[in-house]
Amino acid sequence: MLPEHIEIITFDCYGTLIDWETGILNALRQTVGLKPEEEGYALDLYSRLEPELQSGAYKLYRDVLREVMVRMALEFGRTIVPGQEDALAYSIRNWLPFADTVPALRRLKTKFKLGIISNIDNDLFLQTQQLLQVPFDLIVTAQQAGAYKPSHKNFEMAEREGKLDRKTWLHAAESLFHDVAPTRALGIANVWVNRRQGKASAATPTSDVKPDLEVPSLAALADHLGV
Repeated sequence: MLPEHIEIITFDCYGTLIDWETGILNALRQTVGLKPEEEGYALDLYSRLEPELQSGAYKLYRDVLREVMVRMALEFGRTIVPGQEDALAYSIRNWLPFADTVPALRRLKTKFKLGIISNIDNDLFLQTQQLLQVPFDLIVTAQQAGAYKPSHKNFEMAEREGKLDRKTWLHAAESLFHDVAPTRALGIANVWVNRRQGKASAATPTSDVKPDLEVPSLAALADHLGV
């Protein structure tokens, strides 16, 4: 059940608001010559490598992406041109919102406060923020929290910084693993924005956790909330 009265909706960004899988694949095509028949495996590999690299001592997301790129190249037996190890991080500025993202955020903004809780560096999110075209009332990055979701630290920091009440807070995200599982554990109402829609491969790990609500898109969430 969702809260009877919602004051703020926080969002995961990449994968939920931003089409990061297209961005990831574009970067890999350009740097390691990824072939169409390799794309599904590449996304599945990404979904394993990124959480593994984020699970140890905190390091900047651009450093995580550098290691992902190097390991991807090794896995596919490709050579990265020197200086291209940071191609994934550089490509983030070109990762675009899903078609429904900005219109839905504008609708939701008319009724609710909006926030971001994202596994990203501060400067990298600034590149994305202007593409979303909506002012956010709260932004919590992994760099600020010194941790990556599914760590509870990110949500607890959002709660402190935004003075949020869990009874009036809704979190919406594409990742069951990174977002729905920890919010479920913390007693925060959650929405699974199921962008996968039956796709066999994805850049985020799956999970058996059950969301409070499942919708296929951000537009569907706005419809459900009556805005």
